Amino acid sequence: MGQKVHPYGFRLGFNKPWRSRWFAKQGYDKLLQEDLELKENLRQRLKSAGVSSIEVDRPGNKLRVTIRTSRPGIIIGRKGAEIEKLKQDMAKKTKREVFIDIQEVHKPELDAQLVSESIGLQLEKRVAFRRAMRKAVDSALRFGCKGIKVRVSGRLNGAEIARSEWYLQGQLPLHTLRADIDYGFAEAHTTYGVIGIKTWLYKGEILDLTKRRSLLPEPEPRRDRGERRDRGERRDRGDRGERRDRGAPQQAPPPPVAAEPAGPATQQAPSDLPRPAMRPAAPILPPLMSPQQPSWKQESRHEPPAQESQPEPKPDQSPETPDDKQ
Repeated sequence: MGQKVHPYGFRLGFNKPWRSRWFAKQGYDKLLQEDLELKENLRQRLKSAGVSSIEVDRPGNKLRVTIRTSRPGIIIGRKGAEIEKLKQDMAKKTKREVFIDIQEVHKPELDAQLVSESIGLQLEKRVAFRRAMRKAVDSALRFGCKGIKVRVSGRLNGAEIARSEWYLQGQLPLHTLRADIDYGFAEAHTTYGVIGIKTWLYKGEILDLTKRRSLLPEPEPRRDRGERRDRGERRDRGDRGERRDRGAPQQAPPPPVAAEPAGPATQQAPSDLPRPAMRPAAPILPPLMSPQQPSWKQESRHEPPAQESQPEPKPDQSPETPDDKQ
């Protein structure tokens, strides 16, 4: 009934990995709370670095944090001074050995979270929301995105009644599990209130689920029937029928059907009753007697005609005489 599902949670474990990967038999709630606080603090601290996502791994008693960002130089700092300071602060707070990995986002126009944050920054600078949305949509399509949808909700242009507006370009198959859909959410804190920005990005279909590496730019076109027959893997249906008939005993071919004479319709002998030929186009004619006589009539024609024998008189009755008639 029109319920919305989070695109990332809908594909979790199918073609999307978990953002936190660890296992705990005891103290699960404390570790979960620690993860949430860690991610929130990093987002506030690295707000200007364009952070897309933060992933947490806990191998043993260690802590490994992976940060995906579009500006890695801001996090690393000059000669790695900023990242070392960040690592010491996290180790002091969590009391664990901390490792930080930084991954660069090469195309921030194709990252849904970064697109949402950029629109939010423009709205805070009093840029027209329609112009900011259209600019984000055009730049994403220019960089090879297959489809994008941007939705903003709140007191747009300072209106007293909040409303929602959205732009959609390209295709966005949200119900397809193999579709690689990136989702991002950000908030713009304006003088009139908070405006929420949601972004959906469709990058293509993930066909290789084990390695997640085959992102095709376009889906493969359907093959014609002729191309399927030309493939070497499958043989023609005739070969399959010959293979099936090798073990079975061979049957005699059916007798050839004689051509019909081009005259008036005739009926065959009553000993052979073939199926009537289906001729929807020709008119249906009544059956006629065949010129050939049946076999029993032909045999009787060759026999000599038998002489008619006079009926013999009965023993108790004498033959009549002309005198008796008188």
